[in-house]
Amino acid sequence: MITLEDVFIVVGLFFAAFAILSLGDGANPKRFGNAGFWGLFGASFLFGSHLSDFANGILVLALVLLGGFGVLGRGAPRTTSPEVRRESALVRGNALFIPALLIPAIALLGTLTLKQATIGGVKLLDAGQVTLISLALGVLTALAVAMLWLRPPVLAPLQEGRRLIDAIGWTAMLPQLLAALGAIFTLAGVGHAVSELATRFIPLDQPVEAVIAYCLGMALFTFVMGNAFAAFPVMTAAIGLPLVVHKFGGNPAIMASIGMLSGFCGTLMTPMAANFNIVPAALLDLPDRNGVIKVQIPTALPLLLANAALMYFLVFRF
Repeated sequence: MITLEDVFIVVGLFFAAFAILSLGDGANPKRFGNAGFWGLFGASFLFGSHLSDFANGILVLALVLLGGFGVLGRGAPRTTSPEVRRESALVRGNALFIPALLIPAIALLGTLTLKQATIGGVKLLDAGQVTLISLALGVLTALAVAMLWLRPPVLAPLQEGRRLIDAIGWTAMLPQLLAALGAIFTLAGVGHAVSELATRFIPLDQPVEAVIAYCLGMALFTFVMGNAFAAFPVMTAAIGLPLVVHKFGGNPAIMASIGMLSGFCGTLMTPMAANFNIVPAALLDLPDRNGVIKVQIPTALPLLLANAALMYFLVFRF
């Protein structure tokens, strides 16, 4: 049976390859820092489930120190030339998007059809992780199709991957760190503490007040934490469930779905969501590091207001 552990092994091997290739990149004066950082990051995927909590904590601290002290640099991967890529694009046109589109297509197809798939009476996939496993299968299938179709150098996928990951830098690990932070906050009872503060200092005696507090809190916590999935358990435990659902009888499904959308409004406005807002600026070499955020703010604020209005008009009526 294919499990999430198998996906972690594949991801870990990719990062291990980035570390090895970085080590041999003489054009990068910080190649040892890159090799150490991506090697440790790969090790977290390969061996994390086999290490103790203390060892995993030491590994994370080592990653934070390497990233925090600026030991990472951008290398010069040896891959296909811009001229070769331009010629290939002219010849193949929009068909070049086929490998990229295969990834979501296979992920969706696998999610819908493989949950109960068996071979010889044995389940093919771990049903609880079918979406993530299907996504990994989509990536590997797209890679195989691209290699057979485009015939690039054997190491081109790894070198291009290293080029992109060098451009992203340490922020590549932010989603994991922020998701872990949300779990820590929940276990520490931050949601309960926020609920006590909110009910003590803010009059939440009317449904509209609870809805506004929940939607605004989701956006603000996401702004601080950079991840709506990390903010969701905190604000839902603090205001969503006790007030919107239990006190005023709101629909939990509507509350949760629109609450997440409100959190994403915060995502649009914060540099903490580096994988959404800072990484694209780095990859596109934009002169303004916060240019993406500045463009998104005029959309995020009206959208947050619209989400609060939608929740108020829907959550208590269905």
